[in-house]
Amino acid sequence: MADLSKIVVSTRVRLARNLEGYSFPYHLKDEKQAKEIIRLVTSALSRLDEFKLYYMDGISDAEALSLKENHLISPNLIKTRKYSAALINREENVSVMINEEDHLREQCIVKGYDLRLAYDTMSEIDNCIAKSMKFAYDEQLGFLTACPTNLGTGLRASVMLFLPALSINGLMPKVIKSISRLGLTVRGIYGEGSQAEGYLYQISNEVTLGVTEEYIISQVEEVVEKVCALEDAQRQNLKNGASAIDVQDGCLRSYGVLTNCAKLTTEELIRYSSSVKLGACLGYINLDDVSSVDELCVKMRPSNINAAAGRELTAEERDVYRAQFTAKYLKKHTVS
Repeated sequence: MADLSKIVVSTRVRLARNLEGYSFPYHLKDEKQAKEIIRLVTSALSRLDEFKLYYMDGISDAEALSLKENHLISPNLIKTRKYSAALINREENVSVMINEEDHLREQCIVKGYDLRLAYDTMSEIDNCIAKSMKFAYDEQLGFLTACPTNLGTGLRASVMLFLPALSINGLMPKVIKSISRLGLTVRGIYGEGSQAEGYLYQISNEVTLGVTEEYIISQVEEVVEKVCALEDAQRQNLKNGASAIDVQDGCLRSYGVLTNCAKLTTEELIRYSSSVKLGACLGYINLDDVSSVDELCVKMRPSNINAAAGRELTAEERDVYRAQFTAKYLKKHTVS
């Protein structure tokens, strides 16, 4: 069986909800009503956990970008800043986006592979909110949402996968086509409309109407495990095939660049770090934890670098900072 810890990056469960008696966000032009929704949801969740409230029109562009880079809010939430907000818990694994495409986009992100844990966590949040306010619901259509693809359960179950071998061997188009036939979809790192980078792909359900939440979770689990088995087989082909020495050389060269360069752009970090992670998965590079590479890529996003430095850096200053931090970070996580 494939080692899922070297393929699955993270798991996410998201619920789309709207409140009865309020216009959907795209038609919500009353700032007073928008703020009232934010207040009601904040009050409801205060009984469950300690959440920090971010008014999108009350934070800087840099802070908003940092929240997006950490997958705590969506790009769409930033576009509707006048009326939107986000509630984020202390562990930063649960966020509730308010007045995005729907009144509520509740999400839980779990490191590694655990759809059941993410779903149970999200259900608790959803039930807590439902005790204080009434969701827009129809007996036939289920939960009413802005986009018809979210009608029914409103549940989106997603798993982020690191698929370098399937990508390098040119099999991803075939895999994506097969997945789409099963009613699932493959997206990039930031969800709908985004591109895959660093061999990272999200697999999630597309159908939410006419199926149960258990069916959705089980279907995504089944497909993810099959894709992981395919990726594992292709990794063995990379390691044992005719071009094995070239693969090894590429991984080691990437490690050399990341631990010795003076400047490093975000794009270069993503490209070389994905090669380093592949090298760690294939046994060419000995890291204490392959997921440390994923954490590095998040830490070294532009807004997160500015936050770490405590000031707004120029593009060149960020590239220098990124190179220095990356070299120290990788050496720290390399086991001799």
